Order: sequence, then structure tokens, then C-alpha cells
Amino acid sequence: MIARLRTLLVGFWHVVSRPSAYLPLGFLTLGGFVCGVVFWGGFNTALELTNTEKFCISCHEMRDNVYQELTQTIHFSNRSGVRASCPDCHVPHNWTDKIARKMQASKEVWGKIFGTIATREKFLGMRLELAKHEWARLKANDSLECRNCHSAAAMDFTKQTRRAADIHSRFLVTREKTCIDCHKGIAHQLPDMTGIEPGWKEAPELQGRQSWLHGHGGADLTAILAELRPSLD
Repeated sequence: MIARLRTLLVGFWHVVSRPSAYLPLGFLTLGGFVCGVVFWGGFNTALELTNTEKFCISCHEMRDNVYQELTQTIHFSNRSGVRASCPDCHVPHNWTDKIARKMQASKEVWGKIFGTIATREKFLGMRLELAKHEWARLKANDSLECRNCHSAAAMDFTKQTRRAADIHSRFLVTREKTCIDCHKGIAHQLPDMTGIEPGWKEAPELQGRQSWLHGHGGADLTAILAELRPSLD
């Protein structure tokens, strides 16, 4: 069977690689163009199918873990009815960046095949490492996916809490910090945050709490994040 398939492929290659003695150049050019359009359409369709929430949660690792957490957040259900899906936050919208991210995600397929986080226990054991990878990615691209929906220039600070408005004006507008520095727990539960510093610790009004945070391994980070969340609604 393999030998026969190899023979067919070799024969096909000989046909398509040989100069045409009967077909006009215009026909060949048009044929190449049509084939290119069909190929591009098929490729783009397949790409978009892998860029849907349905595809993302087709693996139980995502469906039973982080997706369940997402459903409990303001990004999933809110008064505006605008929902952020998995690809909105984890896949760049620009085409070139999207392709690069898809290539990077190929290692996730490897993890699926070998059951790297096949159980809840395995997932929790790797949660901090997985989170750090995503935090680093968003930090490197200046929270690009966040900014596709949230614009610092369009923020109405008068409708935010005092703490959120002050932090956004001090760090986000000036680009001293980026979204992921402070909003690590905005859509999913946080891992053990021991040793992870909050991105806004330099704010003067928080100086009195820095020693407390160091002494408790950043345990209050979840509570402070909860105070920031209403500003996004």
C-alpha cells in the first residue's frame, strides 16, 4: 500500500513539474490563481476553526479547569452582554502574531497526547508554571489582547473606584505598567502567589501594606484584585 502511494505521488510530481506542451500560459496562470485561492480559503477556514471557544474547550483539560473558572467572572457574564471567549484573550488578533502563537501552541498538542495535565491534580501541580508562561507572554506584548477591547485613552476614571482610577492613571496611562501586571487573576483563579509581587506596589497609598504583603507571601493579592475587578464592568 505504501509503495503504491509512493508511486502515485512520484507520478503526479512528474506530471506537474514537466513543462506543458499543449496548455496555454494564460490557462496555467489562471489555474494557478484559482488553486491558490482554494488553498488559502481552506487554510484560513481551518485556522479560524481552531480559533473558536468550542475548539478550545474540546479538550477536557481546558473545559473542566480554566473554562469553569471563566464562567464565574465578569468576562463571561456582565450587564453589557459582551463576552470575551478563550481566543479573545489568548490568541493575538493580528494575522502574523496569530500564526506565531499557533506555532508556539504546537507544544500544547504534545502535552495533550502525553497527558501532561490530564488530571485535576496534574493541572494544579503545574498551575503556577503555566500561569507564569502566559503572564510573560502578555507582559512581552504589552497586554495586546487586553488592549483589543480595553483602551486606556477611553477610560472614564470618574466611574472607577478611587484605587483603580489612581493606579490606572499612574501606571497604565504612562505605560510604566501593563494590564497583566495587576490583573493576573481577572479571568481565572490564581495559583499560589507566594513570591509574586503585585504590579502596583509602588503606589504611595499602598506603601504601608508592602511589609504585610512580604510577610504573608502575597496572600492578600486576591483580595486586592477583587477590589479592582468592578472597575472593568
